[in-house]
Amino acid sequence: MSDNHSKEVRSMNMSHIRSTNSKPEEIVRKYLFACGLRYRKNVRTLPGCPDIVLPKYKTIIFVNGCFWHHHDCGRFVWPSTNKEYWYKKINKNVERDKKNFQLLKHQGWNVLVIWECQLKKSVAESNLSSLYNDIIAQQH
Repeated sequence: MSDNHSKEVRSMNMSHIRSTNSKPEEIVRKYLFACGLRYRKNVRTLPGCPDIVLPKYKTIIFVNGCFWHHHDCGRFVWPSTNKEYWYKKINKNVERDKKNFQLLKHQGWNVLVIWECQLKKSVAESNLSSLYNDIIAQQH
């Protein structure tokens, strides 16, 4: 089945999707800042342009969208239209993530991922607390 939108409309829609400073990223950054952690955002010189870099803890955090990075959480559903395009695009994202994680780990970075679904109101506090504990554990 083909796309329901023209190429121009699809391009406009895709251009409005934020790749940085998304709501989930802001939630994580505000939490970490409130805990006293300082970080750098979207460091282009590192593989994958990590969302959050904590040099003091040699830790990198990726805040991943469940759809774009194919999280197996129930929120991810393959689109029913233009299947070949989406299959190729999303699997390419997943492969790129794996490659970037390996490169970062090889450079001595601790790589953490927090998923969009882990930031829902009902579970955010406990997941953010766990993330903080994982970061602090790197200092010792």
